[in-house]
Amino acid sequence: MGLFSFFKRDKSDEKKEEKGLAESHIEINRENCKACQRCVSVCPNNSFVIIDGKSSVKEDYICRDCKVCVAACPNQCINFVNFES
Repeated sequence: MGLFSFFKRDKSDEKKEEKGLAESHIEINRENCKACQRCVSVCPNNSFVIIDGKSSVKEDYICRDCKVCVAACPNQCINFVNFES
């Protein structure tokens, strides 16, 4: 198991795409964000960055939908929106 094998897509992701199940997308309510940086510190994939005093997602493809950031956000600024692939 290599260093980057953690970031590889697993078989369950491929099965979801084949079945046409919903994919998710991160939405951040930047108006309510107080830049506490909890999402930045808890994200195991390093998906977040603080820009202009507000939390932002670097790239959607980095996120693995673990939703740890949702649980860590005290202002409930982070939501996952599902859409059909």
